[in-house]
Amino acid sequence: MKIEADVWVTLRYRLHDSQGEPIEEDDRDWTYLHGHEDSVFPKIATALEGLGLGDSISLYLEPEDTFGDYDADLLRIVARERFPQTLEAGMSFETIPGETSDGLIYTVTDLTDEVVVLDGNHPLAGMGLRFDVVVDDLRYATPEEISDARSRRSH
Repeated sequence: MKIEADVWVTLRYRLHDSQGEPIEEDDRDWTYLHGHEDSVFPKIATALEGLGLGDSISLYLEPEDTFGDYDADLLRIVARERFPQTLEAGMSFETIPGETSDGLIYTVTDLTDEVVVLDGNHPLAGMGLRFDVVVDDLRYATPEEISDARSRRSH
């Protein structure tokens, strides 16, 4: 069996920065329905096409092919009083307290007694990334799974 449309693909991958340093300590698993992917970068999906069980590939992707360039306009400085008492760097907020959601997730990058610095960029924005990928499992999708995937894409 090979990776093609309507095949469930389970991958094991490790992510590295442009200097080859691992971004995470351990391998991660990733499962998606090939040909219906919303969670796979297009260049990765294209590179995986035709691979079989146990095959591996290493891909380097530029920021525009992953999480985009870093956008300094997504940094916000907000009054500390708008946040919960317990707050630390690394915490994330789907909405900045007191504001309407703009669909971004903001991460606290710094804070003082007066202000909180928030970053709305994806943590990997602006980075070139290398994906080392191994195909761990393949199976054909059922007609119901294919229909469900198609209906999700049309909404």
